[in-house]
Amino acid sequence: MSVRAPRPREARPAPRGPAGPRGGDRPAPARLRSGAPSAEGLLIAFVLALVSFGLVMVYSASSSTALLGQGNPLGFALRQTVFALVGLCAYVLATRVDLRALTRLAGPAVAVAGLLLVLVLVPGVGMEINGSRRWIAIPVVGQLQPAELAKIALILWVAAAVARDPRRIATLGGVLPYLLVTAAFAALILAEPDLGTATMLFVVVLAMLLVAGARPAHLGGVVALAAMAALFLIAAAPYRRDRLLAFLDPWSDPADKGFQVIQAQVALGSGGVTGVGLGDGLQKAFYLPEAHTDMILATIGEELGLLGVLAVLAALGVVVLAAFRIALGARDMHTRLLAVGLATLIGAQGIDNIASVLGLMPITGVPLPFVSYGGSSLIVLLFSVGLLVNIGRSATSTPIRNARPGAAPGTARGPRAGDARGDRGERDGWARGAGAGRGRGAAGARR
Repeated sequence: MSVRAPRPREARPAPRGPAGPRGGDRPAPARLRSGAPSAEGLLIAFVLALVSFGLVMVYSASSSTALLGQGNPLGFALRQTVFALVGLCAYVLATRVDLRALTRLAGPAVAVAGLLLVLVLVPGVGMEINGSRRWIAIPVVGQLQPAELAKIALILWVAAAVARDPRRIATLGGVLPYLLVTAAFAALILAEPDLGTATMLFVVVLAMLLVAGARPAHLGGVVALAAMAALFLIAAAPYRRDRLLAFLDPWSDPADKGFQVIQAQVALGSGGVTGVGLGDGLQKAFYLPEAHTDMILATIGEELGLLGVLAVLAALGVVVLAAFRIALGARDMHTRLLAVGLATLIGAQGIDNIASVLGLMPITGVPLPFVSYGGSSLIVLLFSVGLLVNIGRSATSTPIRNARPGAAPGTARGPRAGDARGDRGERDGWARGAGAGRGRGAAGARR
């Protein structure tokens, strides 16, 4: 009795790329094949949602006070709408700018920002509001806040400078130039005075240096010195000392120093779980100071309740996580540090504002990103989002010429010697082919 051998299966043809069977064609990114949204898509969607929601809440928080004061109830909302439109133009510009050109613009940007920080302190040039000289009046345009421009300028400069020679960051001497420039900017901002923004600059720069490879011991010493300097500055300025005492015990002076903290807590407590209704809040009408700017989260809590506050926190969380996801997928040191700085800026400002409103830290005057009223802040943040989207798109659009002729679909050249991407090639959003790593980079290593 004879046994017939099983018939061998025919080999299946290799899957073709989206452009055909030619060697070097790349398949679609894995996230597109699975239908999962990209980090850039999530970032854009949630930022636009926050900006739109912010317009509604600025109108709700400011209309009552303006109406009772015989003013235009739409005044702040209309101005915020103009700021949002200008910010969207800045966003479009940032998505199209050549990221390599930013390295050449970083130096001039820092110089201009430093000059503006000096000019804002000159009497007659800087505008003084509520005891602080933070704004420069520009005809037709409105008010410009140089400290907001200093944030983005410093991020651009640190990312470009560190990327030129990242090995120096491992030494204390290599870290000092960045810390000294940051300290100079912080000193000018403290003279306005604005301790919250000055602290924010240090947080962002320290995060960028840590990602670049700076030693935690060096940065830890800087943090300790900065903490001691902050305590000295708080003790030296009466208004800062009052804010700290109000944070520790607001009910010791409920009619003056602790008034804003107490009214914010009253607004949050009055809202309960679902809120009293959009537009029906009472604290914003002469009870809660800065209800449409620094304290807008308290207005949200009163009118939309705990659910509204949690929704804002969740949206901000998605924005920050998407920004850091873009940083993880950046294709070189420059764009990676740039994305880390921008993501840290958004996240740190959000944490600062939320903690201040909830009474978890002293009030610093930092606005809630994308939601609070303020032109300079909104425009700079939307420009930052545009840069993040630009970085994310550039990381997933590697030219086809990098593929090896005749290679299987999805197979790209290995990294060249000295390439900053190194072993991060698998993070660019494309599936690696079976021949990856056998390109020129591997051959060069064997030589």
